[in-house]
Formats: sequence, C-alpha cells, structure tokens
Amino acid sequence: MNRVRSGRGGFHLREGLTLREAFAEASSFLRARGVEEADENTRLLLKEILGMSGAQYVMALREPFPYEFGERCENAVTRKGDGEPAQYILGDQEFYGFTFEVTPEVLIPRPETELLVEAVLTRAKTLWPEGSPSVLDVGTGSGAIAVSLKLLRHEFVVTASDISEGALGVAQRNAQRLGADVEFREGSLLEPFAGRTFDILVSNPPYIPAADIEELQPEVRDFEPRGALDGGPDGLWPYREMMKQLDLLQQDPKLIAFELGMGQAEAVESMLRARGSWTSVETVFDLAGIGRHVIGIA
Repeated sequence: MNRVRSGRGGFHLREGLTLREAFAEASSFLRARGVEEADENTRLLLKEILGMSGAQYVMALREPFPYEFGERCENAVTRKGDGEPAQYILGDQEFYGFTFEVTPEVLIPRPETELLVEAVLTRAKTLWPEGSPSVLDVGTGSGAIAVSLKLLRHEFVVTASDISEGALGVAQRNAQRLGADVEFREGSLLEPFAGRTFDILVSNPPYIPAADIEELQPEVRDFEPRGALDGGPDGLWPYREMMKQLDLLQQDPKLIAFELGMGQAEAVESMLRARGSWTSVETVFDLAGIGRHVIGIA
C-alpha cells in the first residue's frame, strides 16, 4: 500500500509515483478546488520547481517523481489550491524577455504592459534617434517598465517612483540583479520630482474602479496589492492627479504614455488634449481591439 507523504498543507503526494502520475494527482486536486486552467498551472509549478525546460519535462513524464522536491511541490500546489497566483508561489514572472522577482508587495507584470514598453521604445526611437532622453516611470511596482526600458535602451536616463516602500524594495532588487542603472524615489505620483524635467513620462497606474474590485478574479482580488488596483470611484483618479501634478515639473514631458483600463481611453485622451501640451494624442489598441494605452507626443 502506498504511503502518504506528510506535506505542509492540503495536497499530499503518494510515494512511488511517476512524474505523469504526480501531475495527474496535483491537477485533480486543483480542479477540485475550483482552480481555472488546473493542468496549465500544475505543469508550470512542477516544471519550475523541478528546474526543467518544457522538453525536459515531457521526456521525464514516465520517470519516477524526484521526491527530494516533494515537499516544495506539495506546498506549492496547496497554495495554488487556495487561490494564490503561481507567480507569487514561484517568486518570479517573465516580462519582455527578462525575469523579474515578484512578491505580494507588487502587481504581477502582464503582457499588455509589454505593449506599453514597445510603444514608448518605438516613439522614442523617432523622437530621440541619438542622445539620452530622461524617463520617469510613475508607480513602478516590480520595476518591470523602468528596468526593461533601461536594459533595452542603455542610453535612457531612467527614474522610477512608487508610494509603496515594499514595492520599491522589489524594484531595486530587480534593477540590481538585472544590471539596470535606475534611480528610485518613494512618494505619491509626481510629488517626489518637483522642479525636475523629464523627456518621457510612462505610467501603469491603478485603474480599477473601487466598486469593481470585488468582481475581479479571486487570485487578483485576494492576493495582489489593493493599492496597485484601486483607481478611485471611476478608476481615473491617478490620471487626473498626474495631470494636476505635472505643474510640479519645470515643463511637461515631450512623450507621455499611460496604460488604461477597459473603456477609459476616451476619458484619458480628453485629459491629455485639455492639457494642450501634446500635438498628437492617440490610443494604442491590443490584438483584441481594446484601447489599452494612450500616448501623447509634443
């Protein structure tokens, strides 16, 4: 009779299983807990914990499960069964080809934000084919935007801010580990930068209307930092506040780029047009045709 391992939680691996059988039991456990994409989550957790590439994982499916990793796998699957995002369990997330540390102090970087980085890079190449434009990333979180921009355009002079001391700690570790020279400041939006000038301002601020947060997926609602989600009653408070706080700077940036929530493009475009500093204001759409970013160019 197979014995049950004494794991730290609800999921227990029986001994004597192959990797394929361990996968099946873990996936079944997650499915019973109501986890969406149970197979995909199980595969991700096992591959990362076992340190295997996709090809290595497939080749090892018939092999005995390596039980020196058993306790870590039990713990990870149990946490996932409780709804925790896999990125927090594993401690990292890939963004624009770089691996970033993520903790519950920061929002998990998402693919749509890669489009924001791409939009800034494309327009900056035209505006500054040479030289070293200064960049400010407001609400940097994990540092994904700021660090990626610096690594992809070494000549950029990049500064980033966040109101959360914990988030800044994560961002600083990411910058140091990836070798990106980024200045970090703690504070609310543009307040730490009174009297300074930046060529580029980029931000992925909180934009979820407060009343909508309870309707989000549980792994977002219950685990990601509320301060990185809550954009006020209509989700637009950070944009309005940044428009006001631009007066703190010596002059408005030549390029401004915001990530947005669904249905917010028209309102944010109107804010930029009302400011009158950018001759071109446009919405950038994702592959699904949803307006996800607003860009202003002077």
